[in-house]
Amino acid sequence: MKPLHTKPPEQFIADFFTTFTHAVVHGSEDASDLMSRYYTRDIVQVADGVSLDWDRLLAHLRPVRKNLREFRFEVHEAFRDGGRIAARFTIHARMRKGGPVSTRVHMFAEFTPDGLMRRSEQLTRAVTPAEPGAGE
Repeated sequence: MKPLHTKPPEQFIADFFTTFTHAVVHGSEDASDLMSRYYTRDIVQVADGVSLDWDRLLAHLRPVRKNLREFRFEVHEAFRDGGRIAARFTIHARMRKGGPVSTRVHMFAEFTPDGLMRRSEQLTRAVTPAEPGAGE
């Protein structure tokens, strides 16, 4: 990842999740090695009250790698204060089985100066999937 301060926060968040997810889905790199390029070893990600540490996030990658077929991150807004970013974005995805799925995410995250995620608090909700190309 590029250092946190080199991009506008909206672009940083879009690039962070897009490049990570692309590497998970299309890459063959060991999942732990891949995660170490995006997350600190002491990562804590709380999504809708469920806390995930390094091991639980790593375990989450296996089904993502197997089931996710298409994805797009639409960042609506993001604000940065030092290493902290607040962002609102939508994940548009298509899984191996089923139709499109869209999830709105409200996130408060802390990143290291070199762009690794250290902590994230997220609230999510399912939304009606957008038509292809919507919001671009």
